[in-house]
Amino acid sequence: MQHQPKNEQETEQEYEEQQRQDMLETGSIMKTRGRYAIHCLTIIGQVEGHTMAPSNQKTTKYEHIIPQVVSIQEDPQVKAMLVILNTVGGDVEAGLALAELIRGVSKPTASLVLGGGHSIGIPLAVCADRSFIVPTATMTVHPVRHSGMMLGVPQTMSYFERMQKRITGFVSENSSITARRFTQLMMKTGEMVLDVGTVLDGQQAVKEGLIDQLGGLQDALSYLYSRIEEQEG
Repeated sequence: MQHQPKNEQETEQEYEEQQRQDMLETGSIMKTRGRYAIHCLTIIGQVEGHTMAPSNQKTTKYEHIIPQVVSIQEDPQVKAMLVILNTVGGDVEAGLALAELIRGVSKPTASLVLGGGHSIGIPLAVCADRSFIVPTATMTVHPVRHSGMMLGVPQTMSYFERMQKRITGFVSENSSITARRFTQLMMKTGEMVLDVGTVLDGQQAVKEGLIDQLGGLQDALSYLYSRIEEQEG
């Protein structure tokens, strides 16, 4: 039996079905249908690393994000990437690894913080070419913390110090805030109950140089459009 080529309507239906599946599985839209094909990458809830989070928590699984970022880099149809963030933080090593991976994408990238970009969400917010935050969003800057049992030995403290330096260095290299100022915000007392650190709203995050500018979805997309048009001449 001779195979009949698919018509345009069948192709369109398959595309929409694939988009629905991608939304259900990863919460991301692989290619927008605007002026240019832009991959929308969402990072919500807790960044899940090597250990699974409880089933009642919203999570972003790093094993879902890694192949998406590689696909963005390799797909010639995708012109840019928009990272949408509303995260409480999560696994430090997984979050920092994803931030490094996104930073390595050669195509134009922008991040947009909605709701929250806390803890390890900060490196994920600043790793893009340009970062945006809405005025009502907040970002919590605090030291590396550990849940569960750990050994109270000098080697443990040394490990935490080295991890903190990696995060501080990454944030200062990819934003306008200095490592010294970031550390000051991180170690501030009297603002957070039973903890040290600082909570910044959108305007404060921009003022501190942590985020590039206040703005919403249209601002982030306009930035990406302009970068794409610059590259394509």
